[in-house]
Amino acid sequence: MLIPELIRTKRDGGALSAEEIEALVAGITDGSVTDAQVGALAMAVVWRGMNAAERVALTGAMMRSGDVLTWDLDRPVLDKHSTGGVGDKVSLLLAPIVAACGGAVPMISGRGLGHTGGTLDKLESIPGYNVAPDPERFRRVVADTGCAIIGQTARLAPADRRLYAIRDATGTVESLPLIVASILSKKLAAGLDALVMDVKAGSGAFLPSYAETRELAAAIVEVARGNGLPTSALLTDMNQVLGRTAGNAVEVLESVQALTDPKAADRRLLDVTLALCAELLVLGGLAADLSAARAAADSALSSGAAAEVFGAMVAALGGPGNLLEAPDELLPQAPVVRAVDAEAAGVVTAIDVRAVGVAVVTLGGGRTRETDPVDHAVGLTEVAALGERVGPGERPLAVLHARDEASFESGAAALRAAITIGGGEPAAGAGGEALLEVIR
Repeated sequence: MLIPELIRTKRDGGALSAEEIEALVAGITDGSVTDAQVGALAMAVVWRGMNAAERVALTGAMMRSGDVLTWDLDRPVLDKHSTGGVGDKVSLLLAPIVAACGGAVPMISGRGLGHTGGTLDKLESIPGYNVAPDPERFRRVVADTGCAIIGQTARLAPADRRLYAIRDATGTVESLPLIVASILSKKLAAGLDALVMDVKAGSGAFLPSYAETRELAAAIVEVARGNGLPTSALLTDMNQVLGRTAGNAVEVLESVQALTDPKAADRRLLDVTLALCAELLVLGGLAADLSAARAAADSALSSGAAAEVFGAMVAALGGPGNLLEAPDELLPQAPVVRAVDAEAAGVVTAIDVRAVGVAVVTLGGGRTRETDPVDHAVGLTEVAALGERVGPGERPLAVLHARDEASFESGAAALRAAITIGGGEPAAGAGGEALLEVIR
């Protein structure tokens, strides 16, 4: 097949066959399709889009571009993926909860980029935790503990890695078919029996509008099911930080505390986590309905079974065996830790969550380029929620963890600018509902 002709077909609004897409993806993988051609193809897709059949074919071809894992386990292989948010530490809770309920969770996660945090960056704040074990150790940890959270290997969906790098360099990241294929090709390659998606909506989400967010969620479900993977998508609120922390070590600490003392955990964080767990347990055949699934997930958390799984996973991947007993002592801590008060008393009426995430990145807790180092100790704790009263003598906007005084002052100014304070009375059940919609 002549690659320029295939690019021209898409440029002019035509549809590509499954065979043509397979040839393009093979060329992206082995390098026979040049960077210029890949960039031109991506731009054509941005402008012309892809129909449902093309999306399914592209995702499947990218999945087959490398290894596709197979599992010989007596449990369903289940996973969850989030489109990214600020304070989103759900993976650290969900994987051990689902494992404690009888699932196997080989979770292949990513790093933070832009204003959103990355699960791997959080886990690397745990001393000794290995996010890149060899395949044999990965399989052994999943089999022995029930879950393992690691990074993508070079052998899974290599076409996606090259295509994404070129999209990033050519201004073609914002394309629904390419976003869906990028997300799902890696999940399909992990050999899953079911997947649940957490698609964020709001000021801290990847996409700006609810309509676009819903369209992405529906496309992911359609393409995943078109490739034989049972999938549901939950649209969840990202108009405020999820939980009470944003950073790396601070989010691990909140996660450990939620696992070991769930009664004291943030309500919205648990609501999102348990809703995703329940959906996944039903999809995987481990519960007859959502009511039974929610009860099983609640029990795994409240009984301490999920905490035990998390501790075993951390130890099996090189982390300390006593993380659950002494997280404060084992996780890195910033030298400057101080509350940031609102300039005047009032009620939190709006939060620019993207700006909060950028503030954490500016502190050193994230990266603007993939090669940037990350300061795992910095971030925010005790972050105020919508509807809560803040101000001098009241709850702070947050407690800021910084490397030095200059970073603290700039971070405090950014935080104050990101949070809108108004009059009125505190809202009952501050924070509002976290679960917005389910797409099956």
